[in-house]
Amino acid sequence: MSFDVDVTIRRGSSRLSYTFKTGKGLTALFGPSGAGKTSLLDAIAGLVRPLSGRIAVSGTVLFDKAERINLHPEQRRCGYVFQDLRLFPHKSVRANLEFGWKLAAYHERWLSFETALDFLGIGHLLDRMPATLSGGEAQRVAIGRALLSGPRFLLLDEPLASVDAERRGEILRLIERVRDELALPILYVSHDRPEVERLADRIIPVERVEG
Repeated sequence: MSFDVDVTIRRGSSRLSYTFKTGKGLTALFGPSGAGKTSLLDAIAGLVRPLSGRIAVSGTVLFDKAERINLHPEQRRCGYVFQDLRLFPHKSVRANLEFGWKLAAYHERWLSFETALDFLGIGHLLDRMPATLSGGEAQRVAIGRALLSGPRFLLLDEPLASVDAERRGEILRLIERVRDELALPILYVSHDRPEVERLADRIIPVERVEG
């Protein structure tokens, strides 16, 4: 089992509840805007504290209200690719990637810097600044930064949102490679049905369920 989630989260004035268990591979959280999919990813990453419940990934408990467990984000070893990417605009591509690399303890680095560059095809971008990158290039760099942090699992929040139509196929193929070759548990958020049907080993409908 990869993701084991049973939590209630506060979002504004609402209390949203989510319960699911997944197997290995890529799991898509599919649903309309406003269903709290990003809030759920934030809770799994440790950026939002649930009101109640439990979160475990591959047998490691990240949060358990009853047992008073709440690991800090850096202890969870989560590779999070945000919808808005959040590359540091004042740092070069190399410096953005090195930020992820330096987050990982030496013994947690399972992907070398050079291997990541080759895998993602971004070696030629190292001296560029984020503002000069296309949407597809920036997405590759964001995924690279996440992978270089030595994650135990990945959270991908609408990773095609900032990619133009011409580059969507390129990033879809990259995500398929990450899924198939790196064998990390992945939670993937989208509201695009064909996208998740292509990528996901399983699809979990996410509705606005208020607790």
